[in-house]
Amino acid sequence: MRRVIPLFILSIMLINCENKNSKETKIEQSTNIETPFVWEGANLYFLLTDRFNNGDTANDVNFERTREPGKLRGFKGGDIKGITQKVKEGYFTDLGINAIWMTPIVEQIHDATDEGTGVSYGFHGYWAKDWTKIDPNFGTKDDLHELVKEAHARGIRIVLDAVINHTGPVTEKDPVWPNDWVRTDPQCKYDNYENTVTCTLVANLPDIKTESNDNVELPPQLVAKWKTEGRYEQEVKELDAFFERTGYPRAPRFYIIKWLTDYITEFGVDGYRADTVKHTEAFVWEEFKTECDFAFAEYKKANPDKVLDDTDFYLVGEVYNYGISGGKYFDYGDKKVNYYDNMFSSQINFEFKWNSKESNYQDLFKRYSDVLNGELEGFGVLNYLSSHDDGSPFDPLRKKPFETANKLLLSPGTSQVYYGDESSRSLVVPGTEGDATLRSFMNWDSIARRPRTKEVLTHWQKLGKFRAKHPAVGAGKHYIISAQPYYFYRSYQKGDFKDKVVIGLDLEKGEKIIDVSKVFEERVMLCDAYSGEQATVENGKITISSDFDIVLIEKRQL
Repeated sequence: MRRVIPLFILSIMLINCENKNSKETKIEQSTNIETPFVWEGANLYFLLTDRFNNGDTANDVNFERTREPGKLRGFKGGDIKGITQKVKEGYFTDLGINAIWMTPIVEQIHDATDEGTGVSYGFHGYWAKDWTKIDPNFGTKDDLHELVKEAHARGIRIVLDAVINHTGPVTEKDPVWPNDWVRTDPQCKYDNYENTVTCTLVANLPDIKTESNDNVELPPQLVAKWKTEGRYEQEVKELDAFFERTGYPRAPRFYIIKWLTDYITEFGVDGYRADTVKHTEAFVWEEFKTECDFAFAEYKKANPDKVLDDTDFYLVGEVYNYGISGGKYFDYGDKKVNYYDNMFSSQINFEFKWNSKESNYQDLFKRYSDVLNGELEGFGVLNYLSSHDDGSPFDPLRKKPFETANKLLLSPGTSQVYYGDESSRSLVVPGTEGDATLRSFMNWDSIARRPRTKEVLTHWQKLGKFRAKHPAVGAGKHYIISAQPYYFYRSYQKGDFKDKVVIGLDLEKGEKIIDVSKVFEERVMLCDAYSGEQATVENGKITISSDFDIVLIEKRQL
């Protein structure tokens, strides 16, 4: 069953353009053709679950996690309820976000460890202890059900984070898993394929033996835990059914794949971001995709009233240092691997920040349009300018928030807004070690109190809502109109749905005469979604008068 987002919801996603219609003006009539959701052009918000918003202070401390951590290396209270609260408040809708990716929510190791950057807890979610349970610091199953329900009601997809490569570090409270499950050495040297895959990422981060097809028993510590929690029999029953259905050996990777795909069948999440892809054999991701697709289909069959549309399950891979220049391939030095075909819908594009620094708007936009409509047609890249583990962000001191928004949100490809990009949350925090500087708590106070932050946020909101409304922005083809002043248009078509927009950047404030003859017909009423001004096409041109140096031109619709 397809659920159509009501037209009135779409109408409030952009500035309301007043209808100044004349008898001779053509205004686009609304049609029954639904604007499709397109992952290749989505606007995805990435947040650390623990660092976004605290919706339930009662769950802030669990498992006696009370050791004094290094700066920004302990739990800070963010949780699933906090995300849901902001969904309900309309924060994401106002920002034009149509997908949320959150860091892993599975139960983390109970103790802390020091990797050389200070005592750290698993607040980030990448140190799994039990894949079958949500960590109480993040919330409960009911909380996740509520988040998915509320997000879907607003046309927002939920993407979880999958870790198959490793368990959490070994501590006194968190014993190492059996040696038929994990290896604890050698440590990766990263100089070829073998020394990147069959090894531990760092010291004391046990590596799952994902290459193994040997049958293994459940780890004794997991058995004991499940028995204490009164769910051992149920978990074993589900595992038996999974292995009977699939015929897979009871090898370590298949246990974890089963546990991860359970979140699809139970909660109806829409996608997974896969962690540490290049450190795991490529065939693992083919197997993971197969089971994700099966689980998503099963969820849709069982819950027809909760299905948003017929969009496929989304899988985006973190192949660290992959760049769009590589096309479908990642180069290990001694071997190239295609992580797209039969594996991932998209890959995180680590190159985008460098391209954004080195290129002007036109060179950046044209290059990405050419690749995404050429070699990577049918697939996507996830562009970002800051992230949780990239120590060289585009603008760490947040001195260029408007340029950051323009390049990220107007580039072809899927945009990844890292929490706080839209509010200039600083990525330089004195006293932190390593990636902790990138992971401060969301700066809600700044949004509430500082006019400059509100100004920046408003800009991100306008661009984000325009992108969300128009698949042409991220998934369309790019065409230049003029270099000086800089205008371009994007065009997208899927079946009977057609979408075209005209955008101008670095313009003079005041009156702007814009040639739209290649895009729109005579006498058509257009609207600048940035200023709210309207104009009618006359002799192939429109005139927009605004106090801004940007225009976002779309057809005016009734």
